[in-house]
Amino acid sequence: MAAAPQWSYERAWGEEEEEGDQEDAQPRWSSLRDSLIFLIDCSASMFQEDGEDSAFHKCVKCVHSAMRNKIISNDRDLVGVVFFATNKHKNPSDFKQVYIFQDLEVPGAQMILELEEIFEEDGVERFEEEFGHGTDFSMNEVLWNCSNMFSTCTQKLGHKRLLLFTNNDDPHAGNINLQRQAKTKAKDLEGLGINTELLHMNKPGGEPFDITKFYQDIIVIPEDEDVTCLPDPAAKFEELLERVRYKEHKKRTLARIPLSLGEGLEFGVGIYTQVRETYKGKKVKLDARTNQEVRTITKTVDSETGKFLMPSDVKKVQTWGGRDIAFENDEIVEMKVFDKPGLVLMGFKPRTSLKPYFHIRPAQFLYPDESVISGSTRMFSALLQRCLARDVVPICRYIPRKNSPPKFVALLPQKEEFDDNNMQSTAAGFHVVFLPFADDLRKLNFEDTPRAKQDQVDKAKEIINKLKFKYDPMSFENPVIQQHYRNLEALALDRDAPEEVYDFTQPDKDRIDRRAGPLIDEFKDIVFPDGYTPGAKPKRKTAAATAAEQVTEADIKRMAQAGTLGKLTVPVLKEFCKQAGVKFSGNKKQDVIDAIAEHFQIE
Repeated sequence: MAAAPQWSYERAWGEEEEEGDQEDAQPRWSSLRDSLIFLIDCSASMFQEDGEDSAFHKCVKCVHSAMRNKIISNDRDLVGVVFFATNKHKNPSDFKQVYIFQDLEVPGAQMILELEEIFEEDGVERFEEEFGHGTDFSMNEVLWNCSNMFSTCTQKLGHKRLLLFTNNDDPHAGNINLQRQAKTKAKDLEGLGINTELLHMNKPGGEPFDITKFYQDIIVIPEDEDVTCLPDPAAKFEELLERVRYKEHKKRTLARIPLSLGEGLEFGVGIYTQVRETYKGKKVKLDARTNQEVRTITKTVDSETGKFLMPSDVKKVQTWGGRDIAFENDEIVEMKVFDKPGLVLMGFKPRTSLKPYFHIRPAQFLYPDESVISGSTRMFSALLQRCLARDVVPICRYIPRKNSPPKFVALLPQKEEFDDNNMQSTAAGFHVVFLPFADDLRKLNFEDTPRAKQDQVDKAKEIINKLKFKYDPMSFENPVIQQHYRNLEALALDRDAPEEVYDFTQPDKDRIDRRAGPLIDEFKDIVFPDGYTPGAKPKRKTAAATAAEQVTEADIKRMAQAGTLGKLTVPVLKEFCKQAGVKFSGNKKQDVIDAIAEHFQIE
């Protein structure tokens, strides 16, 4: 299957801090595994085509892409796939019309291939014939089955979530008993820490999807969302894919800390990471004979006796004034503690005072957290609204962890926005912009260079205006990362060749020529001299040319009058003749000297 030239859904999205960052910024959930079950409705309405693929076909493709994304972003997470409203059933409790297609486990090559068989050519039709459709299922049993999958998992689970795909807004219409059982089971799942989230799709015939009929009491509405502001039903594959990516990415806090506005006045906030650099997976060392993973053990040895040292035998030393000052481990830990974790307001500055060159690392994001202090959301909202109204940024001292050094940060306010499908495009909150200390700033001395003329500046402005475009990071993949994982995927899935990777970082030369080709030519004509070839390497000067530059025309004339031109080499004399336009005949040195003497009218 060739990859379509669109934004990538095989990106690595994660929450951990980038490698090499301070220890205090490392997340605390590394020992837990995220678990996710895709719950897909297989009723007849999901197989009706609306001019494109059927809703079921779109769902399976989204699950396939999300599973590939999981393999890249976090290969420790567990994923499962469950179909309901099918004639066939397969589950330990023998619930009717509930089919566990893939149990909760780490995604692998076999799971990917099984999903591909469904949305391949005629795959959906074969699936429909084999599994059929049913209407006698119980949503209570569907949710019960998923709860059992989580409870019987032998791995230590962190976040447990269900993503439910359907275009039926009232699966138990007219059956109050089944509705009540499903709502009760949904509350039980919420009590067990299992979040159920809805990915609703367009109903056949274009009827509106009414979440209040049934699913309002089934799904878990996050604190930062409102049931009245849920996105419109997904109609296109790209819309559904974007929502799957948004839902399957679990929001986790780096820290939950107080933000103090003054003595006795503080509220709770959570710190989130929005952007981090994606790296290739870490290399694993294997035994060449058994192909088993090997374990690395590091030991400290006394350089004089060769004796192995225990951690208590090792001390850290700092040289100062010619002396080695040794520190105990407790002393080192104590020296790292400056104050309790939190944000402390220092004051406010105009937004314009936040300069682009202050950037020293990716910003984090600030959002209220009621688990720290009750009533934090109201206080946070009030501060955000006033900062937006007055166009100011709070300046705070920031200590994320107990042993973290203090930093100054600017809280850049951002208001909430929604796209055309009523889906949140930007969240309301503050961007935590890290500010440099005086020690971090550098003063650069730039040499004076020739200034561009006004006509050159105007022409450059015309080119810039022609080549402007809306930049969106989601439109550009890292081709190195993508190629790396395509090669691994081809090996794991036993494909003949890896999928083609479209390098979106390459400039579109044809489009540039169409939009600004004539302007670029005009710009080159008024900036560069005649005969100049951009990109051509400058010619290397010969030794004679260099020596000729050191001898001025006045020096040559004086030496000609004194009759000492013979002291110069023939290449230097010839180079002078070339630069001064002196013609001579013959190749002997005296011929060149005579031509120069004649040039200066010396007899």
